[in-house]
Amino acid sequence: MGNGGANPKSDANRRDARQAFAPWTDPAARPLVRFDGVSKRFSDVAALAHVSLDIYEGEFFALLGPSGCGKTTLLRLLAGFEAPDEGRILLDGEDIAPVPPHRRPVNMMFQSYALFPHLSVEGNVAFGLKQEGLPRSDIKARVEDMLALVRLEGLGHRKPHQLSGGQRQRVALARSLVKQPRVLLLDEPLAALDKKLRGETQFELVRLQEKLGLTFIIVTHDQQEAMTVADRIGVMDQGRLIQVATPPEIYEQPNSRWVADFIGDDDDEPPFLPDGLPDAVAPVVSDAIHMLIDYQGNAYATLYITRLRRFVGRRGVADDIAGAVRFLCGPAASYITGQNIMVNGGTFLG
Repeated sequence: MGNGGANPKSDANRRDARQAFAPWTDPAARPLVRFDGVSKRFSDVAALAHVSLDIYEGEFFALLGPSGCGKTTLLRLLAGFEAPDEGRILLDGEDIAPVPPHRRPVNMMFQSYALFPHLSVEGNVAFGLKQEGLPRSDIKARVEDMLALVRLEGLGHRKPHQLSGGQRQRVALARSLVKQPRVLLLDEPLAALDKKLRGETQFELVRLQEKLGLTFIIVTHDQQEAMTVADRIGVMDQGRLIQVATPPEIYEQPNSRWVADFIGDDDDEPPFLPDGLPDAVAPVVSDAIHMLIDYQGNAYATLYITRLRRFVGRRGVADDIAGAVRFLCGPAASYITGQNIMVNGGTFLG
């Protein structure tokens, strides 16, 4: 891919800043969101049991776990759609229990997108701003800016049924962001997309979060998704937080057998990877993957490095390397701008 007008220096600065982002390691840092001993029951079912968790400003945090583990309930409590039975939820140090949902500086993007079918794309994005009574000129400008940000220019007059699934997802994202919340909550936002589009959209979310500097909290049961987008992951089971750590720490140092089994579960083993990666190819491809990890600032690609030894070439070493990088990087390759992946003196993914 070409540079596309990207600035390699600014890309490098952004990458370095992201790698250095770790406020949870600073005892003096104050979290933006704090769940303090939060419990929630529905009838005789304990959805959450004494959950305590800190999430920091500018963090992309993932709540990961199987269905029914309590992750969406935690999101709904922060949004104000449910009230905790015990404990407190603090936003920037203030208890938000008395604040109604529409007054919280928090917005939620639902799994179903919940678009208004009778409104255009522009109407859907503008809805919340109109409810607040903003001047028409301000609404128009903010809607146009947001549609440009999510790459929906020229589609503002379409209705939701005239859009693809990926475009509807971006409309819902624009509507959630246009009111400029301090925290964006994403409840399984990519579940309805096909695998290829889901992978591409993961990196689009990372791009948006870094550009806007907001705090994103995503709920997912997809290990790959959490590893790809998040600065840290909270692994949940049966209403409890089992481990909170960065993606490399979760993968390399799980704190229990359950976490190791859950994170290591991989149903996407490709059928075309036979045994026997040539010794001359393995280190080169491994270097390329580590370049990608360094660039992105996340470590999902490390999950694949153990597979390098099983990649066999069919059309020469160069094709092996290019194919391996494409497979192992997946949609992340499209996230690289302003530079190509250089492998063994040749340019691949260029």
